[in-house]
Amino acid sequence: MFVHALKIDDKKCIGCMRCLKACPTEAIRISEGTAYIQEHRCIDCGKCHETCPVDAIYINEDDFQMVHEFPHSVALIPAVFLGQFPEDIRVSRIYDALVDLGFRHVFEVESAANIFAEAKEQYARENPDIRPLISSFCPAIVRLIQIKYPSLVENIMPIKAPLDISAIYALQELQNRGIPREEIGLFYVTPCAAKIAAVKAPVGEKRSIIDGVINMDSLFNRTYRKIKEQGKNYISKQSRTINLSSDAILSTLTNGERRICLAKKSYSIDGIQNVMDFLDKLENDEVEDVEFLELRACDQSCAGALLSYENRFLCGARMYARARKAAERERNGEVPREREMDKMKKFLIENSRVEAPQPRSMFVLDKDRSKAFEKMERINRLKARLPQIDCGLCGAPTCESFAGDVVINRIGLSRCIFYQRHLERKNDITRQECIAAMNAVWGDDRMKEE
Repeated sequence: MFVHALKIDDKKCIGCMRCLKACPTEAIRISEGTAYIQEHRCIDCGKCHETCPVDAIYINEDDFQMVHEFPHSVALIPAVFLGQFPEDIRVSRIYDALVDLGFRHVFEVESAANIFAEAKEQYARENPDIRPLISSFCPAIVRLIQIKYPSLVENIMPIKAPLDISAIYALQELQNRGIPREEIGLFYVTPCAAKIAAVKAPVGEKRSIIDGVINMDSLFNRTYRKIKEQGKNYISKQSRTINLSSDAILSTLTNGERRICLAKKSYSIDGIQNVMDFLDKLENDEVEDVEFLELRACDQSCAGALLSYENRFLCGARMYARARKAAERERNGEVPREREMDKMKKFLIENSRVEAPQPRSMFVLDKDRSKAFEKMERINRLKARLPQIDCGLCGAPTCESFAGDVVINRIGLSRCIFYQRHLERKNDITRQECIAAMNAVWGDDRMKEE
Protein backbone atom coordinates (compact mmCIF):
# COMPACT_ATOMS: atom_id res chain seq x y z
CA MET A 1 0.00 0.00 0.00
CA PHE A 2 1.25 3.48 -0.87
CA VAL A 3 1.60 5.98 1.96
CA HIS A 4 1.26 9.62 0.97
CA ALA A 5 2.80 12.73 2.51
CA LEU A 6 0.61 15.23 0.65
CA LYS A 7 -2.69 16.13 2.29
CA ILE A 8 -5.48 18.61 1.46
CA ASP A 9 -7.07 20.88 4.05
CA ASP A 10 -10.76 20.99 3.10
CA LYS A 11 -11.30 24.19 5.08
CA LYS A 12 -8.71 26.10 3.05
CA CYS A 13 -9.37 24.62 -0.39
CA ILE A 14 -11.30 26.94 -2.73
CA GLY A 15 -11.68 24.47 -5.57
CA CYS A 16 -9.71 26.60 -8.03
CA MET A 17 -8.61 23.59 -10.14
CA ARG A 18 -4.96 24.64 -10.31
CA CYS A 19 -3.84 21.43 -8.62
CA LEU A 20 -6.23 19.43 -10.80
CA LYS A 21 -4.55 20.74 -13.95
CA ALA A 22 -0.99 20.52 -12.58
CA CYS A 23 -1.02 16.87 -11.45
CA PRO A 24 1.01 14.78 -13.93
CA THR A 25 -0.85 11.55 -13.11
CA GLU A 26 -4.36 13.07 -12.98
CA ALA A 27 -4.70 12.06 -9.33
CA ILE A 28 -6.86 15.02 -8.23
CA ARG A 29 -10.61 15.46 -8.48
CA ILE A 30 -13.07 18.13 -7.31
CA SER A 31 -16.09 17.11 -5.24
CA GLU A 32 -18.49 19.36 -3.30
CA GLY A 33 -16.27 22.35 -4.04
CA THR A 34 -12.96 20.99 -2.74
CA ALA A 35 -10.12 18.95 -4.16
CA TYR A 36 -9.29 15.42 -3.10
CA ILE A 37 -6.53 13.00 -4.06
CA GLN A 38 -7.09 9.59 -5.61
CA GLU A 39 -4.36 7.79 -3.71
CA HIS A 40 -3.79 5.00 -6.23
CA ARG A 41 -2.67 7.64 -8.77
CA CYS A 42 -0.61 9.97 -6.54
CA ILE A 43 3.22 9.82 -6.71
CA ASP A 44 3.85 12.62 -4.15
CA CYS A 45 5.73 14.72 -6.69
CA GLY A 46 4.34 17.90 -5.11
CA LYS A 47 3.22 19.72 -8.27
CA CYS A 48 -0.17 20.28 -6.63
CA HIS A 49 1.49 21.84 -3.59
CA GLU A 50 3.51 24.20 -5.79
CA THR A 51 0.46 25.52 -7.61
CA CYS A 52 -2.00 25.90 -4.71
CA PRO A 53 -2.63 29.65 -4.17
CA VAL A 54 -4.08 29.29 -0.65
CA ASP A 55 -1.70 26.73 0.90
CA ALA A 56 -4.50 24.19 1.20
CA ILE A 57 -2.12 21.35 0.29
CA TYR A 58 0.35 20.57 3.04
CA ILE A 59 3.06 18.00 3.73
CA ASN A 60 3.05 15.76 6.77
CA GLU A 61 6.17 15.51 8.87
CA ASP A 62 7.10 13.82 12.11
CA ASP A 63 7.16 15.76 15.37
CA PHE A 64 10.61 17.29 15.88
CA GLN A 65 10.42 16.42 19.58
CA MET A 66 11.00 12.78 18.60
CA VAL A 67 14.66 13.73 18.22
CA HIS A 68 14.95 14.15 22.01
CA GLU A 69 13.54 10.68 22.69
CA PHE A 70 16.79 8.98 21.64
CA PRO A 71 20.14 9.37 23.44
CA HIS A 72 21.85 8.96 20.06
CA SER A 73 19.75 10.78 17.47
CA VAL A 74 21.29 10.98 14.00
CA ALA A 75 20.53 13.75 11.50
CA LEU A 76 20.78 12.28 7.99
CA ILE A 77 21.08 15.45 5.93
CA PRO A 78 21.22 15.86 2.14
CA ALA A 79 23.88 18.08 0.59
CA VAL A 80 21.15 20.43 -0.63
CA PHE A 81 20.38 21.23 3.01
CA LEU A 82 23.82 22.81 3.32
CA GLY A 83 23.16 24.59 0.01
CA GLN A 84 20.30 26.50 1.66
CA PHE A 85 22.73 28.55 3.77
CA PRO A 86 24.80 31.56 2.63
CA GLU A 87 28.37 30.71 1.66
CA ASP A 88 29.82 32.65 4.59
CA ILE A 89 28.34 30.07 7.00
CA ARG A 90 30.79 27.20 7.29
CA VAL A 91 29.67 23.57 7.20
CA SER A 92 31.06 23.06 10.70
CA ARG A 93 28.77 25.85 12.01
CA ILE A 94 25.73 24.11 10.53
CA TYR A 95 26.77 20.80 12.09
CA ASP A 96 27.22 22.49 15.47
CA ALA A 97 23.80 24.12 15.26
CA LEU A 98 22.19 20.75 14.52
CA VAL A 99 23.90 19.27 17.57
CA ASP A 100 22.67 22.16 19.70
CA LEU A 101 19.15 21.52 18.43
CA GLY A 102 19.25 17.99 19.82
CA PHE A 103 21.04 15.74 17.35
CA ARG A 104 23.96 13.74 18.72
CA HIS A 105 25.37 12.84 15.31
CA VAL A 106 25.22 14.45 11.85
CA PHE A 107 25.78 12.53 8.66
CA GLU A 108 25.44 13.58 5.01
CA VAL A 109 23.59 10.97 2.98
CA GLU A 110 25.72 11.68 -0.11
CA SER A 111 28.52 9.91 1.74
CA ALA A 112 27.01 6.78 0.22
CA ALA A 113 27.18 8.10 -3.38
CA ASN A 114 30.14 5.92 -4.35
CA ILE A 115 28.70 2.82 -2.66
CA PHE A 116 25.43 3.46 -4.52
CA ALA A 117 27.37 3.78 -7.79
CA GLU A 118 29.26 0.53 -7.20
CA ALA A 119 26.05 -1.31 -6.31
CA LYS A 120 24.52 -0.11 -9.59
CA GLU A 121 27.58 -1.16 -11.58
CA GLN A 122 27.47 -4.61 -10.01
CA TYR A 123 23.77 -4.96 -10.84
CA ALA A 124 24.43 -3.82 -14.43
CA ARG A 125 27.10 -6.51 -14.86
CA GLU A 126 24.78 -9.18 -13.45
CA ASN A 127 21.89 -8.14 -15.72
CA PRO A 128 23.32 -7.39 -19.19
CA ASP A 129 19.96 -8.07 -20.89
CA ILE A 130 18.12 -5.28 -19.06
CA ARG A 131 18.62 -1.94 -20.79
CA PRO A 132 18.22 0.88 -20.21
CA LEU A 133 18.71 0.66 -16.48
CA ILE A 134 16.78 3.32 -14.58
CA SER A 135 18.14 4.75 -11.33
CA SER A 136 16.10 4.22 -8.16
CA PHE A 137 17.38 7.49 -6.66
CA CYS A 138 14.16 9.50 -7.05
CA PRO A 139 11.16 7.85 -5.33
CA ALA A 140 8.66 9.99 -7.26
CA ILE A 141 10.06 8.58 -10.52
CA VAL A 142 9.90 5.01 -9.19
CA ARG A 143 6.22 5.48 -8.34
CA LEU A 144 5.55 7.25 -11.63
CA ILE A 145 6.88 4.26 -13.56
CA GLN A 146 4.97 1.82 -11.35
CA ILE A 147 1.59 3.40 -12.07
CA LYS A 148 1.96 5.09 -15.47
CA TYR A 149 4.66 3.07 -17.27
CA PRO A 150 4.28 -0.47 -15.87
CA SER A 151 6.04 -1.99 -18.89
CA LEU A 152 9.26 -0.23 -17.76
CA VAL A 153 9.17 -1.38 -14.13
CA GLU A 154 11.71 -4.14 -14.75
CA ASN A 155 14.19 -1.48 -15.89
CA ILE A 156 14.25 0.13 -12.43
CA MET A 157 17.36 -0.95 -10.54
CA PRO A 158 16.24 -2.68 -7.29
CA ILE A 159 18.84 -0.88 -5.21
CA LYS A 160 18.39 1.26 -2.13
CA ALA A 161 18.96 4.99 -2.54
CA PRO A 162 22.02 6.65 -0.92
CA LEU A 163 19.75 7.80 1.91
CA ASP A 164 19.01 4.22 2.95
CA ILE A 165 22.60 3.04 2.48
CA SER A 166 23.80 5.89 4.70
CA ALA A 167 21.22 4.98 7.32
CA ILE A 168 22.48 1.38 7.34
CA TYR A 169 26.06 2.60 7.76
CA ALA A 170 25.23 5.06 10.55
CA LEU A 171 23.25 2.44 12.46
CA GLN A 172 25.95 -0.22 12.08
CA GLU A 173 28.71 2.21 13.05
CA LEU A 174 26.95 3.20 16.29
CA GLN A 175 26.05 -0.38 17.13
CA ASN A 176 29.71 -1.35 16.63
CA ARG A 177 30.50 1.16 19.37
CA GLY A 178 28.23 -0.79 21.72
CA ILE A 179 25.19 1.48 21.50
CA PRO A 180 21.93 -0.54 21.56
CA ARG A 181 19.45 -0.09 18.69
CA GLU A 182 16.71 1.28 20.96
CA GLU A 183 18.93 4.24 21.88
CA ILE A 184 19.59 5.17 18.24
CA GLY A 185 17.16 7.39 16.35
CA LEU A 186 17.69 7.88 12.62
CA PHE A 187 16.06 11.04 11.24
CA TYR A 188 16.14 11.99 7.60
CA VAL A 189 15.92 15.66 6.65
CA THR A 190 13.88 15.51 3.47
CA PRO A 191 13.84 18.02 0.60
CA CYS A 192 10.64 16.54 -0.89
CA ALA A 193 7.33 14.85 -0.14
CA ALA A 194 8.16 11.75 -2.20
CA LYS A 195 11.00 10.81 0.13
CA ILE A 196 8.68 11.03 3.13
CA ALA A 197 6.43 8.55 1.36
CA ALA A 198 9.45 6.40 0.46
CA VAL A 199 10.53 6.19 4.11
CA LYS A 200 7.03 5.46 5.40
CA ALA A 201 6.30 2.86 2.72
CA PRO A 202 9.53 1.88 0.90
CA VAL A 203 9.22 0.15 -2.46
CA GLY A 204 10.66 -3.36 -2.33
CA GLU A 205 10.92 -3.47 1.48
CA LYS A 206 8.54 -4.10 4.35
CA ARG A 207 9.76 -1.13 6.37
CA SER A 208 12.57 1.39 6.60
CA ILE A 209 15.10 1.50 9.44
CA ILE A 210 14.70 5.29 9.55
CA ASP A 211 12.73 6.37 12.63
CA GLY A 212 11.48 9.77 11.52
CA VAL A 213 11.38 12.34 8.72
CA ILE A 214 11.80 16.08 9.19
CA ASN A 215 10.92 18.62 6.52
CA MET A 216 14.00 20.45 5.27
CA ASP A 217 12.43 23.91 5.18
CA SER A 218 11.34 23.76 8.82
CA LEU A 219 14.71 22.44 10.01
CA PHE A 220 16.50 25.12 7.97
CA ASN A 221 14.60 27.82 9.87
CA ARG A 222 15.43 26.22 13.23
CA THR A 223 19.09 25.82 12.29
CA TYR A 224 19.50 29.31 10.88
CA ARG A 225 17.99 30.85 14.03
CA LYS A 226 20.39 28.83 16.15
CA ILE A 227 23.39 30.03 14.11
CA LYS A 228 22.24 33.64 14.54
CA GLU A 229 21.92 33.08 18.30
CA GLN A 230 25.47 31.74 18.44
CA GLY A 231 26.78 34.97 16.93
CA LYS A 232 29.65 35.77 14.59
CA ASN A 233 32.39 35.07 17.15
CA TYR A 234 31.26 31.49 17.75
CA ILE A 235 34.10 28.94 17.72
CA SER A 236 33.26 25.60 16.14
CA LYS A 237 33.29 22.48 18.32
CA GLN A 238 34.11 20.23 15.38
CA SER A 239 37.40 18.47 16.05
CA ARG A 240 37.96 17.24 12.48
CA THR A 241 37.08 18.09 8.92
CA ILE A 242 33.71 16.86 7.67
CA ASN A 243 34.07 17.24 3.95
CA LEU A 244 32.77 15.10 1.12
CA SER A 245 34.35 14.67 -2.30
CA SER A 246 33.22 16.93 -5.13
CA ASP A 247 31.46 14.01 -6.87
CA ALA A 248 29.53 13.12 -3.71
CA ILE A 249 28.43 16.73 -3.13
CA LEU A 250 27.11 17.05 -6.68
CA SER A 251 25.51 13.59 -6.87
CA THR A 252 22.16 15.04 -5.77
CA LEU A 253 22.02 17.51 -8.67
CA THR A 254 21.18 16.82 -12.31
CA ASN A 255 24.01 14.84 -13.95
CA GLY A 256 25.24 13.91 -10.48
CA GLU A 257 24.88 10.17 -10.98
CA ARG A 258 26.27 10.33 -14.51
CA ARG A 259 29.47 11.89 -13.16
CA ILE A 260 30.32 8.58 -11.48
CA CYS A 261 28.57 6.24 -13.92
CA LEU A 262 30.49 3.93 -16.28
CA ALA A 263 27.68 3.65 -18.84
CA LYS A 264 28.83 4.89 -22.25
CA LYS A 265 25.41 6.15 -23.37
CA SER A 266 23.22 7.66 -20.69
CA TYR A 267 20.86 10.56 -20.14
CA SER A 268 20.06 12.85 -17.22
CA ILE A 269 16.55 14.28 -17.29
CA ASP A 270 14.94 16.49 -14.67
CA GLY A 271 11.43 17.92 -14.35
CA ILE A 272 8.46 15.56 -14.16
CA GLN A 273 7.00 16.59 -17.53
CA ASN A 274 10.37 16.22 -19.28
CA VAL A 275 10.72 12.76 -17.74
CA MET A 276 7.24 11.75 -18.89
CA ASP A 277 7.91 12.98 -22.43
CA PHE A 278 11.08 10.87 -22.54
CA LEU A 279 9.42 7.78 -21.03
CA ASP A 280 6.64 8.04 -23.62
CA LYS A 281 9.29 7.80 -26.34
CA LEU A 282 11.10 5.00 -24.54
CA GLU A 283 7.90 2.99 -24.13
CA ASN A 284 7.12 3.47 -27.82
CA ASP A 285 10.62 2.25 -28.82
CA GLU A 286 11.60 5.66 -30.19
CA VAL A 287 14.82 5.71 -28.16
CA GLU A 288 17.58 3.18 -28.81
CA ASP A 289 20.94 2.11 -27.43
CA VAL A 290 20.56 3.74 -24.02
CA GLU A 291 22.35 2.05 -21.13
CA PHE A 292 21.44 4.17 -18.10
CA LEU A 293 18.88 6.83 -17.18
CA GLU A 294 19.13 9.31 -14.33
CA LEU A 295 15.59 10.65 -13.94
CA ARG A 296 14.57 13.28 -11.39
CA ALA A 297 11.07 14.65 -10.78
CA CYS A 298 12.18 18.17 -9.80
CA ASP A 299 13.70 20.88 -11.96
CA GLN A 300 17.42 21.05 -11.06
CA SER A 301 16.86 17.79 -9.17
CA CYS A 302 16.95 18.03 -5.37
CA ALA A 303 18.03 21.68 -5.46
CA GLY A 304 14.58 22.45 -6.84
CA ALA A 305 12.72 20.13 -4.48
CA LEU A 306 9.49 21.13 -2.84
CA LEU A 307 10.87 21.75 0.65
CA SER A 308 13.82 23.90 -0.41
CA TYR A 309 13.92 27.28 1.26
CA GLU A 310 16.42 28.76 -1.19
CA ASN A 311 16.06 29.35 -4.92
CA ARG A 312 17.12 26.22 -6.80
CA PHE A 313 19.73 28.03 -8.91
CA LEU A 314 21.33 29.73 -5.90
CA CYS A 315 21.36 26.43 -4.03
CA GLY A 316 23.00 24.72 -7.01
CA ALA A 317 25.59 27.47 -7.33
CA ARG A 318 26.53 27.13 -3.64
CA MET A 319 26.87 23.37 -4.02
CA TYR A 320 29.16 23.79 -7.03
CA ALA A 321 31.25 26.30 -5.06
CA ARG A 322 31.55 23.80 -2.22
CA ALA A 323 32.46 21.06 -4.72
CA ARG A 324 35.26 23.19 -6.20
CA LYS A 325 36.75 23.67 -2.72
CA ALA A 326 36.44 19.94 -2.08
CA ALA A 327 38.25 19.17 -5.34
CA GLU A 328 41.08 21.49 -4.30
CA ARG A 329 41.38 19.71 -0.94
CA GLU A 330 41.46 16.34 -2.70
CA ARG A 331 44.31 17.56 -4.90
CA ASN A 332 46.13 18.53 -1.72
CA GLY A 333 45.80 14.98 -0.40
CA GLU A 334 42.80 15.30 1.93
CA VAL A 335 40.72 12.14 2.21
CA PRO A 336 36.98 12.84 1.85
CA ARG A 337 34.58 11.64 4.50
CA GLU A 338 32.87 8.98 2.37
CA ARG A 339 36.08 6.97 2.37
CA GLU A 340 35.15 6.04 5.95
CA MET A 341 32.46 3.82 4.48
CA ASP A 342 34.98 1.69 2.56
CA LYS A 343 35.53 -0.45 5.65
CA MET A 344 31.90 -1.60 5.28
CA LYS A 345 31.74 -1.52 1.48
CA LYS A 346 31.08 -5.23 1.00
CA PHE A 347 28.47 -5.29 3.77
CA LEU A 348 26.70 -2.19 2.42
CA ILE A 349 26.60 -3.42 -1.18
CA GLU A 350 25.28 -6.79 -0.05
CA ASN A 351 22.52 -5.05 1.89
CA SER A 352 21.68 -2.52 -0.81
CA ARG A 353 19.36 -4.80 -2.81
CA VAL A 354 15.59 -4.73 -2.46
CA GLU A 355 12.81 -6.73 -4.04
CA ALA A 356 12.05 -5.77 -7.64
CA PRO A 357 9.38 -3.03 -7.88
CA GLN A 358 6.00 -4.21 -9.08
CA PRO A 359 3.60 -2.47 -11.50
CA ARG A 360 0.74 -0.63 -9.83
CA SER A 361 -1.53 0.53 -12.62
CA MET A 362 -3.64 3.60 -11.89
CA PHE A 363 -6.36 2.09 -14.09
CA VAL A 364 -7.75 -0.48 -11.68
CA LEU A 365 -10.87 -1.31 -13.68
CA ASP A 366 -11.68 -4.84 -12.52
CA LYS A 367 -9.94 -7.90 -11.10
CA ASP A 368 -11.58 -9.99 -13.82
CA ARG A 369 -9.48 -9.45 -16.95
CA SER A 370 -12.40 -9.89 -19.39
CA LYS A 371 -14.48 -7.36 -17.46
CA ALA A 372 -11.53 -4.97 -17.35
CA PHE A 373 -11.18 -5.12 -21.17
CA GLU A 374 -14.90 -4.54 -21.50
CA LYS A 375 -14.71 -1.46 -19.27
CA MET A 376 -11.72 -0.15 -21.22
CA GLU A 377 -13.72 -0.38 -24.44
CA ARG A 378 -16.58 1.49 -22.76
CA ILE A 379 -14.16 4.21 -21.64
CA ASN A 380 -12.85 4.61 -25.18
CA ARG A 381 -16.36 4.77 -26.65
CA LEU A 382 -17.47 7.33 -24.06
CA LYS A 383 -14.32 9.39 -24.47
CA ALA A 384 -14.93 9.62 -28.23
CA ARG A 385 -18.39 11.12 -27.60
CA LEU A 386 -17.21 13.73 -25.08
CA PRO A 387 -16.27 17.28 -26.21
CA GLN A 388 -12.48 16.76 -25.72
CA ILE A 389 -11.86 20.26 -24.40
CA ASP A 390 -10.77 19.15 -20.90
CA CYS A 391 -12.58 22.02 -19.20
CA GLY A 392 -12.57 20.38 -15.77
CA LEU A 393 -16.11 21.49 -14.89
CA CYS A 394 -17.04 17.87 -14.21
CA GLY A 395 -14.42 17.72 -11.43
CA ALA A 396 -11.99 15.58 -13.43
CA PRO A 397 -8.91 17.00 -15.22
CA THR A 398 -9.62 15.58 -18.69
CA CYS A 399 -12.46 14.06 -20.68
CA GLU A 400 -10.56 10.77 -20.68
CA SER A 401 -10.21 10.67 -16.88
CA PHE A 402 -13.90 11.66 -16.57
CA ALA A 403 -14.88 8.75 -18.83
CA GLY A 404 -12.89 6.39 -16.63
CA ASP A 405 -14.55 7.71 -13.47
CA VAL A 406 -17.99 7.24 -15.03
CA VAL A 407 -17.34 3.67 -16.20
CA ILE A 408 -16.10 2.50 -12.79
CA ASN A 409 -19.20 4.08 -11.21
CA ARG A 410 -17.48 6.85 -9.28
CA ILE A 411 -19.66 9.58 -10.75
CA GLY A 412 -22.61 10.06 -13.11
CA LEU A 413 -22.39 11.13 -16.74
CA SER A 414 -24.69 14.08 -16.04
CA ARG A 415 -21.78 15.90 -14.39
CA CYS A 416 -20.59 16.81 -17.90
CA ILE A 417 -22.07 20.24 -18.69
CA PHE A 418 -22.24 19.40 -22.40
CA TYR A 419 -24.10 16.17 -21.76
CA GLN A 420 -26.49 18.11 -19.54
CA ARG A 421 -27.34 20.43 -22.44
CA HIS A 422 -27.92 17.40 -24.64
CA LEU A 423 -30.35 15.93 -22.10
CA GLU A 424 -32.10 19.28 -21.71
CA ARG A 425 -32.77 19.47 -25.44
CA LYS A 426 -34.42 16.06 -25.23
CA ASN A 427 -36.32 17.06 -22.05
CA ASP A 428 -34.67 14.11 -20.26
CA ILE A 429 -33.38 16.16 -17.35
CA THR A 430 -34.86 18.95 -15.22
CA ARG A 431 -33.15 22.17 -14.22
CA GLN A 432 -33.11 21.02 -10.59
CA GLU A 433 -31.34 17.82 -11.60
CA CYS A 434 -28.76 19.89 -13.49
CA ILE A 435 -28.20 22.04 -10.40
CA ALA A 436 -27.90 18.94 -8.23
CA ALA A 437 -25.24 17.55 -10.59
CA MET A 438 -23.24 20.77 -10.41
CA ASN A 439 -23.66 20.95 -6.65
CA ALA A 440 -22.10 17.50 -6.38
CA VAL A 441 -18.95 18.91 -8.00
CA TRP A 442 -18.78 22.48 -6.82
CA GLY A 443 -20.88 22.52 -3.64
CA ASP A 444 -24.01 24.45 -2.73
CA ASP A 445 -22.21 27.76 -2.14
CA ARG A 446 -21.10 28.14 -5.76
CA MET A 447 -24.67 27.83 -6.98
CA LYS A 448 -26.23 30.35 -4.59
CA GLU A 449 -27.53 33.65 -5.92
CA GLU A 450 -25.53 36.71 -4.94
